[in-house]
Parts: sequence; C-alpha cells; structure tokens
Amino acid sequence: SPLRIVVLGLNRSHAKNALNKNLLKMMSKAVDALKSDKKVRTVIFRSEVPGIFCAGADLKERAKMHSSEVSSFVSKARATVNEMANLPVPTIAAIDGTALGGGLELALACDIRVAASSAKMGLVETKLAIIPGAGGTQRLPRTIGVSLAKELIFSARIVDGEEAKSIGLISHVVEQNEAGDAAYRRALALAREFLPQGPVAMRVAKLAINQGMEVRICIFCKSKQKSGWQQTIPTKDRIEGLLAFKEKRPPRYKGE
Repeated sequence: SPLRIVVLGLNRSHAKNALNKNLLKMMSKAVDALKSDKKVRTVIFRSEVPGIFCAGADLKERAKMHSSEVSSFVSKARATVNEMANLPVPTIAAIDGTALGGGLELALACDIRVAASSAKMGLVETKLAIIPGAGGTQRLPRTIGVSLAKELIFSARIVDGEEAKSIGLISHVVEQNEAGDAAYRRALALAREFLPQGPVAMRVAKLAINQGMEVRICIFCKSKQKSGWQQTIPTKDRIEGLLAFKEKRPPRYKGE
C-alpha cells in the first residue's frame, strides 16, 4: 500500500540508545527525509533495543567534551527534537522500556505517547545539576500541567507506565508481552486508526492544534482556525469525503 506508517527505530544497543553526536545526525537526516514525503501518514518512534527506549544524552561522550562543545551539542539536540515535533504528520512514541532525560524529551516531542506498564520515565537532569535542554521544560508542563511538571523536574523522579498514565504523561499503558514490544504494537494499532482520514485535513489539524497551544485563545479564534479550514475547502479529498458519505462507501483519499 502506498499509504505509509513509517517506523523509526533507535538501535545503539551497547549504549542504551544514548544520544551522541552521530545518533542525533542520523535522526535529523531521517526526519528531514520524512518531512517532504507526501506518502507518509504517521511516524512511530520506537527502540529496537529490549528494555530501553532511550537513556538520554551520552554522558561518556559529554565527559570528553569542552564546555563550548557541550553547548553546541545541546543546541543540536534541541534542534533535532524540534524538527521531530514539527513533522507535519501525526507522530507516536512507543515506549517499551526506559526513557530518561533527553530520551523522554524525544517522546514528549511526539503527538502521542504509548508505554508498557513496566517502562520507566523521567526528566532526571537536576540530579546532574543541569536542566532538561531539549524542550522538556516547555513540553512537560504543556502535557501534564505546571505543578506536576515542576514536581517531576525538581525531584528528578522516575515513574512507571501506570503512574505516567495516571498523570497524563502517556495516553495508553499496556502490559508488556514476551517479545517486549507491547507499546509498539499498541502504537501500530493507533497509527492504523489515523490512516483512513483525509491527509490534508490531518496536517492542517496538527498545525492548528500546535499553533493554538502557542497563542492566547481569543487571538486564535480570529485568525488561525479560519485559515486552517480554508486550506481544506478546495481539496479534492473534501469532495471525495462528501461523495463517499453520500454513496455509503469508504473514502479514497489522495492527499490532494
């Protein structure tokens, strides 16, 4: 099928998928290629390494860096995570293992997070006398609320899948299976729910929601929503949606 659910798998097993310069470069390249691919409908971020999603920044590499290098590394990490967040299609993080620091920031940049109940998550940077550098201080409060985000960051606390679900950090929690990919399977099922919808509408909806989160609501009502709607009006897909409804058949969307 030309409709594509793209799976990006982290696989740096000897280092628990820790983010080093090279891994960031590869991620950035992959995300860049996806940005303009019109056939891509949903992107799933997962780990190929059992029991681990991503352990955060590679501290062994960092220990060898000069302080000016550290600063440019953090900028690069932030830029890469932002590129991920700005992918035009829905993104799902499948957290089947541990996601700490930059690893959780990566998951927070996705639209939706799914985790195994045994998965461990936390922004633990204050333990190392630093703060989350790749958007965690902005995205965590937007996801779980200001007070809870402060509590988690101040305490460097690590939560499991059940607690993550109860505080709204993830949308779905699943029992881990023998293969260790329960969250990934749940993410795939979710991605398949997104496939039949109008591709232009999906992109515009994501943009409208993201932009709406950045501005005061009264400004938003006047401007963004209207322009988003207007982008969907002239599309062939919109007409196809109406026709399919009338003819009682599933729509055949082309992303036009």
